[in-house]
Amino acid sequence: MANLGDVRQRMTAEGVTRIDLRVTDLPGRWHHFAVPAARLTEESVVNGFGFDGSSLRGFQAIEESDMLLVPDLDSAVVDPSEEVPTLALICDVVEPLTGERYARDPRRIASLAELHLRSTGIADTAYFGPELEFFLFDDARFQQSANTAFYTVDSVEGPWNSGQDERPNLAAKIASKEGYAPAPPADQSAAVRWAIAEAIGRTGVEVEVHHHEVAAPGQCEIATKYASLRKKADETQWYKYLVRNIGRTYGKTATFMPKPIFGDNGSGMHTHQSLWKDGQPLFHDANGYAGLSQMARWYIGGLLTHAPALMAFCAPSTNSYKRLVPGFEAPVNLAYSARNRSAAIRIPTYSSAAGATRVEFRPPDGTSNPYLAFAAMLMAGVDGIRKQIDPGDPLDRNIYELKPDEAARVLRVPGSLDAALDALVQDQAFLFEGAVFTEDLVQRWVAMKREEAQAAALRPTPYEFELYFNG
Repeated sequence: MANLGDVRQRMTAEGVTRIDLRVTDLPGRWHHFAVPAARLTEESVVNGFGFDGSSLRGFQAIEESDMLLVPDLDSAVVDPSEEVPTLALICDVVEPLTGERYARDPRRIASLAELHLRSTGIADTAYFGPELEFFLFDDARFQQSANTAFYTVDSVEGPWNSGQDERPNLAAKIASKEGYAPAPPADQSAAVRWAIAEAIGRTGVEVEVHHHEVAAPGQCEIATKYASLRKKADETQWYKYLVRNIGRTYGKTATFMPKPIFGDNGSGMHTHQSLWKDGQPLFHDANGYAGLSQMARWYIGGLLTHAPALMAFCAPSTNSYKRLVPGFEAPVNLAYSARNRSAAIRIPTYSSAAGATRVEFRPPDGTSNPYLAFAAMLMAGVDGIRKQIDPGDPLDRNIYELKPDEAARVLRVPGSLDAALDALVQDQAFLFEGAVFTEDLVQRWVAMKREEAQAAALRPTPYEFELYFNG
């Protein structure tokens, strides 16, 4: 546990003159408040910094807007993207009248999920390792008004630029769906990925590998080492922040939108997870299918059983379901497999080591709030273990070659955000175990996301004009 003295020593050693207080709103966006370094005192560390909670999405009503940001000193990181040394502190949200953690603070939910796991006696640590994919574009423009709706994104790598007069056009564009790890000059994102990866490393997060992803125009992935649930959610916020900010210094705009390009691969957040106790992995059994223990199978059973409801937190945008489309190798099938990447759950088999055995839940994407998504997945898995939910047999066959009657028996994730929200309304009791999630938070989440879905449904799209204008 860091103390203020330790933090001050670090600030002096690194020449820090500015403090940045970070907080995550309910949908998952980072916000910040900047204060001079001298304001980080014993009093402010204990009592927090006041802010207007009603101005953050999903938080308090205006008549109860006064709230406190209490910095977590263990989260202190010197921001690699700032020219002036700036210490960033992730904060917990506290009610000023009671001194209690605010019930809608997403970081609180992640902390409570970890406490709940320990209270069950099943395990003491849940490790999470999200694989966040993203696009780096050279230009992005969009507008919506009463009489206009358009978007356009561009990447120097895009195949549509093969005929552009770039003075000169040096070719080496990437064909659609052929972007997986090509060498330069086709891969023109390598330099910015290196810069992002090195910045992530300076926050204390271990980068394992980075590469171009399957989609042609600037899709990338930077893989980082797993960590405990809340810590990895903190690191995920740093990941998104640095991808956007370092990318911007290279003249790139980054998006974690699941499906910004029609006809090419979308971006997901495949989430690896495992349980440990007393430093020992609990998901491994050398004699089990793909090295899985019985506990891991029950955990999978929980994920598959609650997957429709989980999608409301793990794929929480209308755009998510333009990625999760059957027939396009998307992870829509509620099955598990060691090899089948269209299954919702994959069991990585790169290593037979006990500590490497894990479950990969593939439907989530980067529009999720990592604190809520990771917590919800853990709650589903723990529910599976406690109820000993059998996930059935693995599905190792090519799903697209199944006979129609066989394919019809394979359940799928919801086909829309509204359907996912309907599933959450029907299946939410598992989230309330250990008072981790609250009914108030789930109701607020559903209401916010219903508004998004309705707003998207009300607006005509350009393709509708192609279909119907002259019909």
